[in-house]
Parts: sequence; C-alpha cells; structure tokens
Amino acid sequence: MQDAHDVGLTLGTLVLRALARHPDRTAFTWEGGELSYRGAADLIGRLQKVFLNHGLQRGDRVAVLSANRADGWCAGVAAQLCGAATTALHPKGALSDHQFQLEDCDAAFLVADAEAFGDVGAALSARPGMTTFTLTAAEYGVDLSRAVARIGAATARDLAQASDIATLNYTGGTTGRSKGAFRRHQALVASAVAILADFELPRRPYYLAVAPISHVSGTKVLPTLIRGGCVHLMSGFDTGEVLTAIERRRINFTLMVPTMLYSLLDDARLAKADLSSLELLLYGASPMSPTRLAEGMDRIGPVFAQLFGQTECYPITYLPKEDHDPAHPQWLASCGFPVSSNRIALLDDEGHAVPLGEAGEICVRGPSMMEGYWNQPEQTEEAMQFGWLHTGDVARADEQGRLYIVDRKKDMIVTGGFNVYTRAVEDVLGAHPAVAMAAVIGVPDPRWGEAVTAIVVCHPGEQVSARTLIQQVKDLKGAAHAPKKLEFVDALPLTSLGKIDKKALRARYWAGQSRQIG
Repeated sequence: MQDAHDVGLTLGTLVLRALARHPDRTAFTWEGGELSYRGAADLIGRLQKVFLNHGLQRGDRVAVLSANRADGWCAGVAAQLCGAATTALHPKGALSDHQFQLEDCDAAFLVADAEAFGDVGAALSARPGMTTFTLTAAEYGVDLSRAVARIGAATARDLAQASDIATLNYTGGTTGRSKGAFRRHQALVASAVAILADFELPRRPYYLAVAPISHVSGTKVLPTLIRGGCVHLMSGFDTGEVLTAIERRRINFTLMVPTMLYSLLDDARLAKADLSSLELLLYGASPMSPTRLAEGMDRIGPVFAQLFGQTECYPITYLPKEDHDPAHPQWLASCGFPVSSNRIALLDDEGHAVPLGEAGEICVRGPSMMEGYWNQPEQTEEAMQFGWLHTGDVARADEQGRLYIVDRKKDMIVTGGFNVYTRAVEDVLGAHPAVAMAAVIGVPDPRWGEAVTAIVVCHPGEQVSARTLIQQVKDLKGAAHAPKKLEFVDALPLTSLGKIDKKALRARYWAGQSRQIG
C-alpha cells in the first residue's frame, strides 16, 4: 500500500501538468518562431514515442547537446518521461570533455543540435553502440524533425518513478576528473518548488533565457511554465540583442552571470533602452563586484537578486531584492539566506558548527540534493561527511542569517560563470615539451570574477611563448579554460611536503580582497 504522504511526483508530471493548464498560451518564443503550450505537449508526446520505438528504456542515459532550442528542451523532457536519465553536454565544452562524459555515464543515446554542433555531434555519434538523434536533418543520426512528423499524434505518458535518476550533471574537482552528480526526480521537483517558493518570480513570467538552458538557466524554465509564463530563447549573449528583446517583448525576468552584466553596463545603448518591464534580474554562478552591482542597481533599478547553488544541490541560498539596499552596502557581498527547504550549517574540518561570525564550510541538508557521484563511492562519501553535503565553499554568517562566501576549499576557478579545474589546465600546459612545472590559480578580476592565471617554469635552456601555451589550452580544453594571464618564473614555491604552495602564489593577488574565491 502506497504511503499517502509520498507524493511521488516526477519532473515530467510537473511539465505535463503545466502544459495542460494553459494550452493556448505561448510557451516558448525565439527569433522567427514560437511554440504554444499545446504544441510543446504534442511535441513531447511524439518525441517520446520516437525514443521508445528506437529502444530507449527506463534507466538508460541520454546525452543532450543543444543550443537554446524549444525542441531540444522538449527532447530532454521526453527522455525523462521514458524513465531515462539525461546528461547535458555543455555547449562551450571541449570534445574531449564530452567524450569522457559519455564514456563515464555509459550513455547509449545522444540528442544533438546538428545546426549548432554538427561536427562535434558527428564525432560523438561515432561512439560504439550509440544511437544518435539530431534535432534537424544531418548526415548522421535519426532526424527528429522528420521522425515526429511521420509518427503522428501521440499523448505523452509518464513511465518514470519519483525515485528514478532524472539527471546526471557533471562537475569536477582539483583532481581534474569530472564527477557525475546524479539527482532523482524527487530532488528536481523539490528544486522547482524551492525556486517557486523563494525566488521572487513575476506573477506571470516572461523569462529571457540568455545563458545555456542545459545548465543553471534551464532551472527557471519549468517554474516559468508552472506560472503560466513564456520563455524567450536566445542563441547567445549579445548586449544589443538582450536590450532589444527586453524592450520589444516586455521581458520581466532574466538570469545573467556577472560578466554578462558587466558587458550590459558597459554598453552605451543601456542609457536609452526601455527596461521598465523588468521585475527580476537574477545573477550568480560567480562572484560579482559589489561596486558594479551598485552601479547596476542605480542604472537598471531595484530588480537584482542573487542565487547560489551548485551541481550537487540547487538552489542553496537566495539574496532577495530588498536586501540589495544601498543603505546597507555590506549586504551586496552576501550570497543570501538559505532557501526555505534547506538546512545549512557552517562546519569546521571536524564537523562542528563554527561560532557566529567565524568562517566555516557551507554544508547542506535538503530535498534537492544529489544522491551521489556516479560510480564514485569514495568521492560521494567524502562529499557527504557527517551527514551533510559539503559544498567546498567557506563562508561566515551574520546575525540575520545571510551568508558571505570568503574562500573556496578546493582549487576550482569560477570565471565568467564557468567552472575551470586547475589540474586539467596544468596537465595541458605540462604536456608542452618546454614546460617543467605549471601551477594554475584564480586571481581577482573585475570582469571575470576570477581570471585563470598560469605560472610556468620552463626546462633549462627551453623557451616557449605565452601565446603558444594559451592557444594550446584553448585548442584542447576550450576558451573558458585558457589562461587570461601567463607568467614565467624560475621556480615555484613548495610546501614542506614538496607540493606546489598555491596559497603562497595566491597571497600576492588576493591581498585586500574581502571575498576570496579561488
């Protein structure tokens, strides 16, 4: 007998319920097109039938590589309704990272946006045993646009259970090896509910999706649809196009990483743009300069709110609009209050709560957490020590409960909203025959939050240009990983154990910084 207290909701059920509520409203718009709620529900049903006909089963993993497209989002929902788990490939990721992700989670199915990622999709489709679908016609894979037209009308069915794995999203660590944080449907439902409960979404949102909806930007799509709103999809960030979209479409809600906001503030067209429709501008994913934030509040208005979370648990905290108060500038350095569904503690290395005002690691308990890291029990155990999820971020709290991040325990760099793992960059630099040692750290940067910085020691008698090394990283790992600065030194500082002393390297860059990430 099922427990009446167990709701048993899946993410797919929430989607179908939202789409059924307002069938004649517009769910998605983009330059040159739109899709209604009814149309989205119909497309999801057809996609699900195509997937099932090609052998997709409950428990399978489906990789999705897509730009911001309505059909790409619907394909992910359709796969989850089959009981499969989706794993999103970051649009800006390197081919080698995508290949590792597919191998690690043993994905047997791939949905590729051939228009945006044709060559990459073709390379990924060559994986043995891979069944590939393309959103549009391509020289490889099953053309979904043609398949859904041929298959006819089909009503979507929820074949998943709340305890099924819904997503496998990849993070990383100082070891350089990515980790697949898997979350069950019930965790993603809790995440959507937390956003609806704590985030100050407009009553009927018109959400501008600028960042990739495959990642944090996509967490606002379902809450928008539950509210009966509309999502406007942009294929990339361009300040002029963003300003035009907000003005012409009367956008009232968006999410940006700080580097996007800096570009917006630096664009002369901002002064003449009509942004009066904007009610909520969420920012997060990396530290934002309080000075630039205050500038944004002055020029755009009292619409700013900050989010904080991570792949393992989202959301964790939220700093509401009312706390973006010029009368209390110190609050602008806060990442916010714990969301209502979470319990948060600041713990020391022994698992004890630190006194108020002292720094401790942000540790979380809540329903939206990951279950663990895919096939990595030791890393899962380490992350879940003392019965808490350890975020790796160190913070202090004020008397009202706001958290202020002051440091990061591990070496991950957050630059322009992207996570860069130092070991991965160091390995690429070290592969050059002229390089003897390399250390990579994040240093404060007014534009990027943190700038990837490399300190390199060459072999005696060997030389290589900084430009060559930076280009090598860009070619092998992608632009986000490429150092913004690269210095050559005769030797790197070492600890007593013979390890590179990154704390000493950081010291000269971070001195005087109140918010030390990196």
